[in-house]
Amino acid sequence: MGELFGRRTFVASAAAAAILGGAAGGSEAAGGSEAAGGSEAAGTSETGDLVGGNLPDFHPALKAELTFPLAWGTSPVRDFRAWRRAARSTVEEHLLVDRQHGTPYAPQFTEGPQGEGYRRQLVTLSLTRYERVRGTLLTPDGPGPFPAVLLLHDHGATFDIGKEKLVRPWYDDTRLASAQVWADKYFSGRFVGDELARRGYVVLCLDAPGWGDRGPVTYDQQQALASNFYNLGSSLAGLMAREDARAAGFLAGLDRVDARRVAAVGFSMGAYRAWQTAALTDDIAAAASVCWMTGLKDMMVPGNNTLRGQSSYYMLHPGLARHLDIPDVASITAPRPMLFFNGGQDTLFPADGVRVAHDKLRAVWRSRHAEERLHLKTWPDLGHVFVDRMQDEVFTWLDRVL
Repeated sequence: MGELFGRRTFVASAAAAAILGGAAGGSEAAGGSEAAGGSEAAGTSETGDLVGGNLPDFHPALKAELTFPLAWGTSPVRDFRAWRRAARSTVEEHLLVDRQHGTPYAPQFTEGPQGEGYRRQLVTLSLTRYERVRGTLLTPDGPGPFPAVLLLHDHGATFDIGKEKLVRPWYDDTRLASAQVWADKYFSGRFVGDELARRGYVVLCLDAPGWGDRGPVTYDQQQALASNFYNLGSSLAGLMAREDARAAGFLAGLDRVDARRVAAVGFSMGAYRAWQTAALTDDIAAAASVCWMTGLKDMMVPGNNTLRGQSSYYMLHPGLARHLDIPDVASITAPRPMLFFNGGQDTLFPADGVRVAHDKLRAVWRSRHAEERLHLKTWPDLGHVFVDRMQDEVFTWLDRVL
């Protein structure tokens, strides 16, 4: 099927050895694994320069300086389309990774077993000029064109599986066993991608850098890996963002897909990736983000998981916070249909931060006379999960908006 990925393959370039070698040799231990379902409080330093959770003691002053001057309603730009262009351009400048418009996808397909109302394929393609990426592609039986979902996997400090967390692997029994444990823990035993394919959606799911075929990295490699990207004039988070936007363009361009009806869906880090992708490309007509939305200032508090570093580097665009808050970036997607779910028992995202973010999002969609296109919901009895009743509501919402 063309170029296959080894378990340790990360980037097909001369920088690969330096990146992984530095990550393996110079990382600082995080002091415990990060579970997708909860946050471990960071320790409090006894030094005079730090307060709980690795924050400088003057962090309140730094937070006060974050006024997010480019946010819609604060920015001097009053035309919304012009604001969207300016805000998107600002985000793109902070990705540190160039657009890859001139890079051909050059997809190669390998057929998998058929049945259950949809076709299974492995697809290998170029999202950037640096490497080839393998993913799973599910297509409903029938003539099409079909609506489609770019399905984006979570972090969860579990790297041996990526796309397999959401699409049942038919090609690797070891990964299938790991994936079933993951699905049982967070998704009520379901594989979300397979459920969507049965409902008539084309589904594309790819490994993010470091997961599955593109790793696996270890938890305490992440920080050094990100540092090495910065030393190479690049960005780990920016690479993931560019790849996800390119994946959306690939999916929308397939003959089997109705390009007007492509959504992004994700849980946890995948939720972050979903709204970020919608902010970066108009190839996404709608997005559903489950368990990743907050105000930045409200997240940067002692004890929050973000302060441990490591996984944060997959969602860190240096300097962007001087211009836009997290929900401000998500607001670039307005007035397209967007869904944001939060678990009321989710310790990763403090309730105050979720409330701030939802209020900002609501104000933007209201300003566009499109509040009915924004679906915000907190599930009071749930934590950091995407269980069957949440899935069913997302599926029904997708059927309606697409």
